Amino acid sequence: MIIFSGEALADLEKIFEFNAEHDSAVALDHIEKIQSAVTVLEVHPEIGRRVNAGSSLRELVIARGQAGYVALYEFSPAANRIRILAIRHQCEAGYLSE
Repeated sequence: MIIFSGEALADLEKIFEFNAEHDSAVALDHIEKIQSAVTVLEVHPEIGRRVNAGSSLRELVIARGQAGYVALYEFSPAANRIRILAIRHQCEAGYLSE
């Protein structure tokens, strides 16, 4: 099961609003691509790179043209749950919650 945290939903809204300033169709496409990419975690929850050795936090790189997005997530094997914690553009330095 994939769950988006409130922070991750706010990040999606920010990404949409930024891209909608240029083209609302492109903005919607970015959100759909992010959501589609994240679904791979249902089948392959450990595909993302670990943030730190021994950490339960992982990052999924989502390609989009020359740059893309990075989704910070936590996989709980016992609950079979993936929690998306934050999403940022690859050019951003960190996550809003940091």
